[in-house]
Amino acid sequence: MPAQPLLQFTGKSIYCTVADAHIDPWIPVDRAIITHAHSDHARWGSRHYLAHKDSEPILRLRLGQDISLQTVGYGEKFVINGVTFSLHPAGHIIGSAQVRVEYKGEVWVASGDYKLEDDHFATPFEPVKCNVFITESTFGLPIYKWQPQQEVYTEIDNWWALNKSEDKASILMGYSLGKMQRILKNIQLQDKIIYAHGAIYSLNERLRQAGFDLPELTLVTKETDRKLFKGSLILAPPSVDSSTWIKKFNPYSLGYCSGWMALRGAKNRRAVDQGFVMSDHVDWPDLNRAVKESEAEKVYVTHGYTSIFSRWLNENGIEAGEVNTMYGNEDENEEEETVQDAVVGQEGYQQHKDSLGGTESTNDQTETGA
Repeated sequence: MPAQPLLQFTGKSIYCTVADAHIDPWIPVDRAIITHAHSDHARWGSRHYLAHKDSEPILRLRLGQDISLQTVGYGEKFVINGVTFSLHPAGHIIGSAQVRVEYKGEVWVASGDYKLEDDHFATPFEPVKCNVFITESTFGLPIYKWQPQQEVYTEIDNWWALNKSEDKASILMGYSLGKMQRILKNIQLQDKIIYAHGAIYSLNERLRQAGFDLPELTLVTKETDRKLFKGSLILAPPSVDSSTWIKKFNPYSLGYCSGWMALRGAKNRRAVDQGFVMSDHVDWPDLNRAVKESEAEKVYVTHGYTSIFSRWLNENGIEAGEVNTMYGNEDENEEEETVQDAVVGQEGYQQHKDSLGGTESTNDQTETGA
């Protein structure tokens, strides 16, 4: 009988049989190793969790304060049933990690979601050499090639400045976990007060309380004087563009940060005034670079353009196969969780409202972005 693969793709997760451990399971399991705190990779209900220490504040916010959670640093080894594991920087969002798995001299790496460009908040990606590399391919097409991120930040700065000159509010949409911290760390904060939707405010405050260097935001409430919004920057999750919540900011200009803004059709569907091409995933050149630097003999391609990228690798001399998982893709409708999901478990939605001073921070308990 052929040897069983070190990692297998099951109906539950990426699974290590020897260790009886699951990487990013999409149903509850006994032992879950989590690559990062986005909801499609960190799901509620498992008995024990293990993740990078920087993921802890958000995992406890989203999965419950009382979850059984062990945390480790990057490069710190831990052994389960003779299998050696370690987490390594993925650069996707704060605390994101690649999972290195070693057993009897064989090494596999599960990338989770990742990007190579240093966003000055998440620990930058580090290549990890392995025999088998499991990679995402969210933007695995040659058309996706990101411009230097500083150019995008300058575009945001200029858009906000123009809106200020016209007494318009600047509503900037992007995923609450990842995009918004990246934006806050890199744009020119033209005002002392930056307003935020409750979904973004709660995540930002949780990270600030955990000691991360982020500017303080001001929560938008029903009581906020609407005159203060003129010329201001308001940060919001992608769901608000179809909500009644947004009307309070008139007159306003609506911007959206996403890798999908590289496609004209996506911008038109969103009906935004300004699209900013920014993704927390690798583009086509960096995807190929990551595979090359892994020196893997075989590559498995998960969510995204799996068939296209795996075929490309095979045609270029790298053995590859596509696998189906239940991870989401970064587009207009994916990776958005309700506030109830963001505080699922013992805390509940009411406790979240109470923590914000009893204010109604969302539109009909609306969605946060991941």
